Amino acid sequence: MRKTQSRSDDSVKPGAPAPGMHATFFAQSPAGAPFSFRRVDVAPLGLEESFSARVPGACAPGYTTSPLRSVARSSNLVPLRAVIAEKPPSASARLPGAITLPPPASSLRPPNRRRSTSSGFTLVELLIVVAVIGVLTALTLPALQRARESARRATCRNNLRQLGVGLHQYHTVYETFPPGGVQWRPFGNKTKRQLAWSAFLLPYVEQGNVYAALDLNTPFDSPENAAGAATVLPIYVCPTSLRAGELVDGRGPCDYGGIFGERISSPNNPPKGVMLYDVSIPLVLIRDGASHTLIVAEDSMWPDGQWINGRNVFDQAYAINAAPAVENDIRSQHPGGAHALLADGAARFFAESLDLDILAALCTRAGGEPLGSF
Repeated sequence: MRKTQSRSDDSVKPGAPAPGMHATFFAQSPAGAPFSFRRVDVAPLGLEESFSARVPGACAPGYTTSPLRSVARSSNLVPLRAVIAEKPPSASARLPGAITLPPPASSLRPPNRRRSTSSGFTLVELLIVVAVIGVLTALTLPALQRARESARRATCRNNLRQLGVGLHQYHTVYETFPPGGVQWRPFGNKTKRQLAWSAFLLPYVEQGNVYAALDLNTPFDSPENAAGAATVLPIYVCPTSLRAGELVDGRGPCDYGGIFGERISSPNNPPKGVMLYDVSIPLVLIRDGASHTLIVAEDSMWPDGQWINGRNVFDQAYAINAAPAVENDIRSQHPGGAHALLADGAARFFAESLDLDILAALCTRAGGEPLGSF
């Protein structure tokens, strides 16, 4: 601690306040305690004498001070500071030559608050996000649609395979395929039964309960057959079909028809196919070969398709997927072609671009047409 000695002369140290002036000193501890202050009248003598001795309790022992200067620092307190204010704090303190020392500016500073920032999208960012989502959707949607169509096509082909298994089981029992239809009726006739091959096949495609609910000794649209005929059978419905399993005139739909023959190369008289009315064709009569002869094919765009109705056969007259709406022909909602079942039980997808001569030859059972690859 620095020792100071009093002076007995009337001189004033340069820079010290004039006699009669007063000063206010502030001190702050390192721990951030509030400022303490004490006003001291500065005398002409003793400017260097101990501040604590002159003004008891003004500051801690061991400090000496000079007006407007920092005092010596002890080991546990910060130095005192004197700041001159431009204006005295009150009118009563306005003495000539008075010096007022306010608290440091740091003590008057408002508490530090973090600036609140609001987060969100700008218009440009939002437009960019929308554009990116649109591009990704445009890239992924076609692939997703192709994957779904591939699954639907596989289900459709599997339906035909199951029909092929049922047809051969029927052939094993009766040594012939079922007839394409029984008692075809002209328009306006209500007495003939007009039952379809797909109704006779029910016990061989695991639909024995539906078969038992029918009375096949009565017409397909008789009241006795109304309840059973209203059953939607998934094996007769193509998943891609626009009908989506809806009833047709109150009866279950059918997207597959029997091949009655063809009218591409010549009139279909006598019928050239395998699924004929009131006639059952065995394998031995398919002289073109079971692997070269169609027996059932898709016709999911025919609006009147019903699995119990004997009109569920057709003779091919157009290219695949090219027939008008009034015709019963090979066509589907599959892009690029349609499925068909060969007499040997193989289900295949035939493209729309299939040569018409080959298509006509496939629809005959004994035409003797030479066939290449198809």
